Amino acid sequence: MSSSLKDILTIVIPSKNESRNIYDCVYHISKQANITGTKIIIADVSDEKDSINWIRRTCVDFNYTLKIKVIKGGYPSEGRLNGSKLALTKHVLFIDADVFLTNKHIISEVIKHEKDLATVPFNTDKPYNIVFRFFDLFQYLGSKLGSPFAIGGFQLWNTDAYWSVGGYNPEERFAEDYSISQKVISKNFKVVNIHGAYTSARRFQKKGVLWMFSIMIKSYINRKKPEFFKHHHNYWT
Repeated sequence: MSSSLKDILTIVIPSKNESRNIYDCVYHISKQANITGTKIIIADVSDEKDSINWIRRTCVDFNYTLKIKVIKGGYPSEGRLNGSKLALTKHVLFIDADVFLTNKHIISEVIKHEKDLATVPFNTDKPYNIVFRFFDLFQYLGSKLGSPFAIGGFQLWNTDAYWSVGGYNPEERFAEDYSISQKVISKNFKVVNIHGAYTSARRFQKKGVLWMFSIMIKSYINRKKPEFFKHHHNYWT
């Protein structure tokens, strides 16, 4: 593998009104080993002045380390698709704006596994960490049952494999990360057991743990029904 990630990696971050999150997300990316010169695509549809200003500041402050490009986004599926169209590297990493990579070797270590799709375990604020540990079990069982699930907060793809399954569907409004990751053959998918990926607990705080578990089960039950993923199921309300 090349010692410089810029030769093999493009990072895509969908964003809408993330305020300082987007700055902190890119800050942690900038601290990754061998990251200098790597292309970062922020697919943004912010309409709040504060968030727009934070994106401008991000572009200025990290311009010396990263090649940052801001494009038009939309729902996460649309933002990821738009960004992926600009990825000419062997790998593309989708990362959410509220994900902070606190381990500076996490990207390099995951790339070493050379899988079609790889992800990592997440940590969040107490008491919600236990939710992710249950989710780890769901990922393990899903993969064994032929239905891999990589959270969109960290999806490292082989770019050719990504396009071979069609890329992100811009019509999907919910669980688009599950919709696409389940198309990968289980043997070509891996959850790399490495620490250092933090995400906020806002999803659980907003919708509630029981709701999140119930919709996760519904997503699995309806995994072969494309129309299911085209409805937002009140996730964005």
